[in-house]
Amino acid sequence: MDLKEKILYLTNRYYDEIVQIRRYIHKNPELSYYENETSAFIEKMLQEYGVNYKKGFVNTGIIAWLQGEKPGPVIGLRAELDALPITENNQVSYKSKRNGIMHACGHDAHLAMLLGTMKILKELKKDFPGTVLFIFQPAEELVPGGAKLMIKDGAFDEIKPDLIIAQHVYPDLEAGKVGYKAGEYMASSDEIYITIHGKGGHAAIPGKRDDTILAAAKLLILLYEKINAPFPGKPPTILAFGKIDGAGATNVIPSEVKIVGTFRTFDENWRKAAFREMKKIIAEFERKESIGVKFNIKKGYPVLRNDLKITKSAIRLSGAFLGKKNVVSLEQRMTSEDFANYSHSCPVCFFRLGTGIKGKEYALHTSDFNIDENALATGMGNLSWLACSLLKEMSE
Repeated sequence: MDLKEKILYLTNRYYDEIVQIRRYIHKNPELSYYENETSAFIEKMLQEYGVNYKKGFVNTGIIAWLQGEKPGPVIGLRAELDALPITENNQVSYKSKRNGIMHACGHDAHLAMLLGTMKILKELKKDFPGTVLFIFQPAEELVPGGAKLMIKDGAFDEIKPDLIIAQHVYPDLEAGKVGYKAGEYMASSDEIYITIHGKGGHAAIPGKRDDTILAAAKLLILLYEKINAPFPGKPPTILAFGKIDGAGATNVIPSEVKIVGTFRTFDENWRKAAFREMKKIIAEFERKESIGVKFNIKKGYPVLRNDLKITKSAIRLSGAFLGKKNVVSLEQRMTSEDFANYSHSCPVCFFRLGTGIKGKEYALHTSDFNIDENALATGMGNLSWLACSLLKEMSE
């Protein structure tokens, strides 16, 4: 058999096992930075598979590796461990047994497919040069994110990847297909915290209190108009606020109003400039309105940039493995992903795996999210094919 036939054969051979692993992980979700049982389960699998690994990165993270028959480059494959604080509504045998926690973003599928890819590649050591690094990463869902912390914690100090690849479930694309976008694919994401503080008091006595609620409204409009305003050459940008907390009443003006939001863009230079502009706007507003404003930016994930050359190769290779009709082009997304931190330390390729079920809508981050499990075969087969093929091409 040639390489493609071997991978298809092994994918079919391990498919049922990987489905069961995905369901087990789905049934036992854990939140960011607390993935202890998930990490222990992965370690148990690695011991069973006889694969070398090191654990304890950011507490629950694990790095495992397989070496080909010949020396060569290192390719990293990443999957995430954490779930979301969502209560599952699905009535399935593998429904989350933990109220308020659910794998609503597909990380259970990512983990299962990475283990499946490992089983496949373990039998194909003669078919690829170099090393495959398996990155089991915690805390993708919570800033500052496990990717950044894994790097800081020395996960790649001994075996440094020349390239890192990750796939992510995508319910908008039917199972059996994959999608790619070269270059800037996902936006940066930062958290905005604003507190307006003044003198609270009776609504009917304006001379003895500050209009903190009105000030909050004015400031929000001002920031929206200034930061979101289009101008020539400006990259796609979103400044949005999702929560205002002013604990007053019909006749009580609160002394404090808290506002939280998000800022997203596709340009790191504009990202920094926008922060400076926001600070300037708020300082002028504070002076003009004679009211106190506390402003804080919690830096989140950077722009995710897929390496142009590697992504072009991955598109060609996936077309050869899955058929060109099953490889689609994607548009930029204003959503963000902590995988972006890897893209600022080495070349990366982050792509989408179709998991949609015809006639049903399963949106990510919802209590009804689920996948077409046939996608697990596509995912681990395509990932194995990409790892072997890219290592060969990078060695030439």
